[in-house]
This record gives sequence, C-alpha cells and structure tokens, in this order.
Amino acid sequence: MNDLRASLRIFATPGAILVLTALLAAFAPPLPDSLAGLYTLGPYAALLAACVVCLWFNRGRDLVLALSILAAFAGWRFALGWGPGAAPAKAAYAAMVLLVPLNALLAFALPERGVRYHGSWRWLVLIAAEALLVLWIGSSGRSALSGAAWQGILNHWLVSGPPVPLAGRLMIGAAFALAAWRCFPDYRPLQVGTAGAILIYFIGCHWAKSDATMALFVSAAGIAIMVAVIQESHTMAFRDGLTGLPNRRALEDDLKALGPHYTLAMADVDHFKGFNDTHGHDIGDQVLRLVAAKLAEVQGGGKAFRYGGEEFTVLFPDTAVEDALPHLEAIRAAVKDYRMAMRGEDRPKDVKQGSQKRGAVEVEKTLSVTISIGAAGPKEAGEKPEQVLKAADEALYRAKQGGRNRVSL
Repeated sequence: MNDLRASLRIFATPGAILVLTALLAAFAPPLPDSLAGLYTLGPYAALLAACVVCLWFNRGRDLVLALSILAAFAGWRFALGWGPGAAPAKAAYAAMVLLVPLNALLAFALPERGVRYHGSWRWLVLIAAEALLVLWIGSSGRSALSGAAWQGILNHWLVSGPPVPLAGRLMIGAAFALAAWRCFPDYRPLQVGTAGAILIYFIGCHWAKSDATMALFVSAAGIAIMVAVIQESHTMAFRDGLTGLPNRRALEDDLKALGPHYTLAMADVDHFKGFNDTHGHDIGDQVLRLVAAKLAEVQGGGKAFRYGGEEFTVLFPDTAVEDALPHLEAIRAAVKDYRMAMRGEDRPKDVKQGSQKRGAVEVEKTLSVTISIGAAGPKEAGEKPEQVLKAADEALYRAKQGGRNRVSL
C-alpha cells in the first residue's frame, strides 16, 4: 500500500500539470492586452528555469531536452516573422517535431553522465549545428546557397505541419517510448516527469497554429522538467538509495509531527556481519533489500525507515505499543519464513536485466535471515521522541541478548 501511494504521487505530478494545462487551454479566457506578453515570455521563463535547475542538480539528459525545446521554440517564434506559411516557419516547425525528439532519443539512449561530464560540450555543438542546418533550410528560395530544393521537402506531407506530421509523430512517439521504458521498474520522479514533459511538448506542437495554446503547453513542458528534477533531488535526499525506504532524515522530519501517542520500533538484521564476511557485500546488500521490502509491507499504519547500516526503524503514529506488537510479530515471521535466493556470479546487478533473468535458471543456494525488534512508546506526557527511540534501541538490545529473532518491549 505504501508503494502504491508513492507511485501514485510520482505519476500525479506530471498528470496534474498536463490536466491543468489542458483546462487552461480549453476554458481560460483570453489574457488582457497588458498580460498578453506572457504567451511569448512564459515559455522562455519556464524553459530557462528548467535549464538552470538541470545545471544546478547536474542532470544532463533533461538539460539536453530543455535546451532543445528552448532553441526550437525560439527559432519557431523568430521564423513566424516571415509568416506561418513561409519556408523559415516550415523549417523551424520541422525542427520542433524532428530534431527535438531526435536529441531526446540520443540523450536517453546514452548513459546519464551529468552536466559536468567532460564530453558534455558535444551537445552544445550538436544543437548549434542543428540551428545552422535549420537556418540553411529555412533560407530555401531566398538564397543561392540553399537553392530551392528544400521547399519541396518542407511541403511534403511527411514533414509538413502543423498539426504534427507523420514523421514527427513517429519521432516524438519513439522519444516518449524510450523515456517511458527508462521508467521501468523503478518509476522514479525524474524518469516519469521527463516522459510526461515529452508528451506535453507533443500536444503543444500539435496545436502550434494557436500561439496561446502552444505557449501554454511548451511552458508546461519546461515546468514538468523542472519539477521532476526537484522531486528527484528531494527523493535522493530523503530516501535510501540501496533499499528505497525513507532514510534517517525523513524519520527525523516525521518525529517532529508526532502526537502524544505513538510507537517506535528498532529492527536489526541478526548476524549481519557474518553474512558479509561469509558471502560478501553483494549478498549483504541483498539481505538489506529483502528486509527493507518486508518491513515496507508492515500493516497497522506503520511506516518503515532505514536508520543506518543494518538497522531499521518502524513508526506507528497514534498507535499504542500493544496494538503495534502483532504487526511487528507478523513482519518478524515474514522475514524468518522467506527463503532468499543467492545471486549467482553470472547474474547481472542491473535491476532490469536481473528481473528478466529471474526464474530462467535453477537456484543453486538459498539463505534465510532473521531480525530482532525492540519497541517502545512514550511512558509519560512530554517525553521526547528521541527518548522513546533510545528506549526502543534498548529493547532491541534485550531482544538480541534473549536469543535474537524476537520482538522485545
């Protein structure tokens, strides 16, 4: 249930941006003359802000997408000065629906190396070269250098628009498909938000005959990129990268919002050092992920956190210790009863490749792990959560001393 809520929140953000933009485009009254400049300046502001955020958080793929959209939109607005049916406007529109998704395809096909990667300058060269190519094509019929051959190509039904022609639909569809594939199986905010931004951008290009509609959707695409980068950075700050659980910083935030009644539990993997020493750190990481997955399924309103190392915390807001105890016992038993298949040396560490290979070969060895849990609640009014957490840690110590694989109060 917790995973479902988290997934819904991730998809809700780009979805809300898309729906709100569509409602504004369909029902919002025209802006007064004093604010009409927002249709022109809004996309630039949103896309420039997205570029700054991508630079700040070192997100190379999304910077390429934001820069490409910004350059294409700027070229389109500039080319409209010759009229929407002139060669410059047709060339600029073709760039919007062909070159932008092409850049997105290249960016998502290559590994993410960040903005500060030493080879990132090549993207600037590529975008500059594309701009020069569009200028050359757009001058068809106006310059002896470009000749008139491009006019026939620009008027062909495969590339002529708006609305988005077939070649553009295929290119944008391929870019969206690759971005969506990148979402699986983690569904992280950045991956989902970027795929949403491509979809929003496609809608804007489709309605390019309406300056206001296109400006709204292009602005929304920039906002979607910016929000996705910020959400991803927030997730990295408050989620543990190995297990996917909220981390200690997230726990500290939740502790500040507690009422007078709650339960805190500390859980520790039994003999964890032995797993690492005997089987290696890769197996130790598998153990931590297993325990985290089971703890994340806790019922009774509990929420699991990775406290650090092999220690986890489970928080039950507005729940007495005696009411939380059955749920802690259920989690302890679930961990004990689970037989963990050891990762073979030939099994890829990549999650996608590993999930594809799962079940294809016979499991050579399985392991079982157990956890010890200590639980405590506030004994008197005004007792601080830090004191309750310390009491839970002491209860955990008693569970260890009592033989492990048990819950102690």
